[in-house]
Amino acid sequence: MDRRTFLAVSGLTAAGTLAGCSAPSDDQQGDGATATASGQADGSETAVETVADGLESPWSVTPLPDGSQLLVTERVGRVVVVDSADGTITPVTGAPSVYASGQGGMLDAALHPDFPDPAWVYLTYSKANDSGASATHLGRGRLNAADAQFETFEQLHVAEPFIDSDGHFGSRVVFGPDGLVYVTVGDRQFKDFGPDHVAQDRTNELGTTLRLTPSGGIPDANPFTDDPDAVDSIFSYGHRNAQGMTVHPDTGDIWQTEFGEQDGDEINIVERGANYGWPVADEGCTYGSGDPIGVSHAERDDVVAPVYSWDCGSGGFPPSGTTFYTGDAFTEWTGDLLVGGLASQYLARFTVDGRTVEEATPLLADRGWRIRDVVVEPETGHVLAAIDSSDAPIVRLRPA
Repeated sequence: MDRRTFLAVSGLTAAGTLAGCSAPSDDQQGDGATATASGQADGSETAVETVADGLESPWSVTPLPDGSQLLVTERVGRVVVVDSADGTITPVTGAPSVYASGQGGMLDAALHPDFPDPAWVYLTYSKANDSGASATHLGRGRLNAADAQFETFEQLHVAEPFIDSDGHFGSRVVFGPDGLVYVTVGDRQFKDFGPDHVAQDRTNELGTTLRLTPSGGIPDANPFTDDPDAVDSIFSYGHRNAQGMTVHPDTGDIWQTEFGEQDGDEINIVERGANYGWPVADEGCTYGSGDPIGVSHAERDDVVAPVYSWDCGSGGFPPSGTTFYTGDAFTEWTGDLLVGGLASQYLARFTVDGRTVEEATPLLADRGWRIRDVVVEPETGHVLAAIDSSDAPIVRLRPA
């Protein structure tokens, strides 16, 4: 099977002087499968069970604090509450309308650190303007889980400019240890691979990590607030399309997983004000031709190299949702990084020692599942994975 399925995007234009072209997608849609039986994980017996089934393109799964319910976003435009015991699915009312096309739709979710007091749930989603161009949005709603409704919902931030494209929205959202909100925004598939690329231009918010206050404002300590030629919301830039983000449980560092072009997928530790190189420094290559994109990260001292990458010719991964394992159910995984694989169709486990990252035994490699998101259940230490399909399950990995 091809690592990527190409999605033609025509008429890619932006406000001002941004220019674009048609481009393939690195986020192919695939078929899921029903979770059954048990499997092996690093020599230990691991059971795989279905928590809920029949979801439509689930994008994120978020356990609510008592563990009895899961909040799940579906890219097609829904937010649902799933009973983690019996799998009952209840749609949440009051969610925003979205632009559900291509890679866009209802995307990530994160709970306020003090949830349920306040009961804010932060959502990222794509939305179109009156002319049909779209952008990544951040909003928050006050969740009444018992009644499955957002009692209020407000838009907090729009990553501009709006673009005539349905690709590369990002988008993950997490709270950092500083209590601030971090949001990934994709480069919207611009193909001008040089220093004028949007991801290298800090006057727009494409190809960036944004840092905002919980109410959507700009933190005073953001790196470019004193730079008149940069957008104040930017925390890091030079990203292509980061669809995984998590916080290291010991260091508090923000870790991201990012799609490359052909190969070039990355795991990054995000630093304040740093340039991650796309597309002037990259380890991947162009679709079809296999030509290098820019130079290697090692050849430039003004960019930050990934801590792990799938270089051109490796076959790539590409990575989506990610989390560190912090539970008690699989003690041999403590401190490891779990990363969902899409076209690679497995859940990767990486050992982490500082900035040294090595892949260990793959999980769920025999299922044919595209894995969109992965989280750890706080009460049990079991691992939940959202499978990317039009008729998909949420599955649970637990000791057999």
